[in-house]
Amino acid sequence: MYQILKAEKLADKIYLMDVKAPRVACACEPGEFVIVKMDEEGERIPLTICDFDREEGTITIVFQTVGASTEKMAELKAGDAFRDVVGPLGNASDFVKEDVAELKNKKYLFVAGGVGAAPVYPQVKWMHEHGIDVDVIVGSKTKDLIILEEEMKAVAGNLYITTDDGSYERKGMVTEVIKDLVQNQGKKYDVCVAIGPMIMMKFVCLLTKELGLPTIVSLNPIMVDGTGMCGACRVTVGGKVKFACVDGPEFDGHEVNFDEAMKRQQMYKTEEGRALLKLREGDTHHGGCGHCGGND
Repeated sequence: MYQILKAEKLADKIYLMDVKAPRVACACEPGEFVIVKMDEEGERIPLTICDFDREEGTITIVFQTVGASTEKMAELKAGDAFRDVVGPLGNASDFVKEDVAELKNKKYLFVAGGVGAAPVYPQVKWMHEHGIDVDVIVGSKTKDLIILEEEMKAVAGNLYITTDDGSYERKGMVTEVIKDLVQNQGKKYDVCVAIGPMIMMKFVCLLTKELGLPTIVSLNPIMVDGTGMCGACRVTVGGKVKFACVDGPEFDGHEVNFDEAMKRQQMYKTEEGRALLKLREGDTHHGGCGHCGGND
C-alpha cells in the first residue's frame, strides 16, 4: 500500500496528492510518470510525476477529474492509500541526459496550459536546481484555474501568466505571449517545451515552426493504460507510428500529427470507435508487446 500524506484541492476539479513511494522517488526524473491504482478492482490511471523528494521518499501527483475513477480518487484523504503505484515509467526529458555546462548556453522557454503546469513544474525546478534560468508561460481559462503559481515563481527565471478571459495578468492565449516575447521584446530561445491540452500544443507548434523554434511536447494527455497495449496513445510522429507511454511521452512537436491524434481521441471514447481503430490499424494498433510492429 502507498499512503497518501497530503490531499489538496488546487482548483475546480484539480487535485494534488503527496504519496509515500520511496523506490519511485529514488529513481524518477522529470518527464516520467506513474500508474496508480486505488484498489484491487480499480482502473489503472497514468499520471505525470509533478514533484518528488528523494530524502522523504515521496512523489507528488496532480490530476483532473474526468470520469468515475478520478472522481473516486478525488475523495481520498491524507491517511488513505493507493493499492499500487508503478513507476517511474516513460522516458525522462532529454535535457536530463545533456551536459549541464552546454545547457547553460541554451535558452529554454516552457509553455504550460491548464493542468500542463504540473508536468512543466518538475522540469523547470530541475533547471533551477542546476543553475539554469528559464522563461515560463502559464495559460489558463480563468484565474481560478491557475495552479502551482507560487511554486513556479520560485523556480522560473521569468514567469508570464495569461488567462483566456483576462481575469488575471494578461488576456489571451499562450501563443500571443510567445509572439510578444519573440517578436516584440526580441527574446531569443533555443528550445520550447509545451505541455497542455492537445489543441494548445498544436497551435504552439504551428507558431514555433514559423518562428524556427525547436519544440518538445508531452503527449501524456492521451495515455490510458500506460503500457502501449490499449492503442489509445498511438500517434504518428515524423510519419512513423509511436506510442506516447512507451516511446515518449515527449516528442518533437513539429513532427507530431496532432489532427490525427485528436481525431483518434474522439473515436477511442466509444466501444465502436475502438473496434474500428483496431480494424483499420491492424498490427500497429498497439505496441506494448514489442512484437507487433508498433514500435518500428
